[in-house]
Amino acid sequence: MIARRAVLAVAVAGILSACSSMSQANKPESAGKDIVDTAVAAGSFKTLVTAVQAAGLVDTLKSPGPFTVFAPTDEAFAKLPPGTVEALLKDKAALTKVLTYHVVPGKVLAKDVPTADVKTVQGQTVALKKDASGVTVNGAKVVAADVVATNGVIHVIDTVILPK
Repeated sequence: MIARRAVLAVAVAGILSACSSMSQANKPESAGKDIVDTAVAAGSFKTLVTAVQAAGLVDTLKSPGPFTVFAPTDEAFAKLPPGTVEALLKDKAALTKVLTYHVVPGKVLAKDVPTADVKTVQGQTVALKKDASGVTVNGAKVVAADVVATNGVIHVIDTVILPK
């Protein structure tokens, strides 16, 4: 159960990661799309999108929000121990905890990221840190910030974060 929660948390962390610098050429496009459609169109969030679908969170992340999502990439999910993603996909409750741990209510742009603990939709807090090298969320680096969607913003992270 703990391993499943860890995998889910990592997945969600990727979705909700904070702000770092990345060239505009590498940033997913969102032109008039909600958070889910932006993630699908980017092509580098297949695991995350699959997890969001398995957890039944598509409608929530397509709702008006606004939400700030620290989104882990497929590469971030691949860093998890073997079998973790598969186990989470089979445990909807654990998967939901991990994914919602990557989401913060409201629209928080990189310039507004506080260095503080911030409460997630899951209920626990994540530690946001901002310094000269960029933004991290629970140690996961934000590799692309401020991907603005119609119902919030996505910050791409390099690691899945897991709730305690």
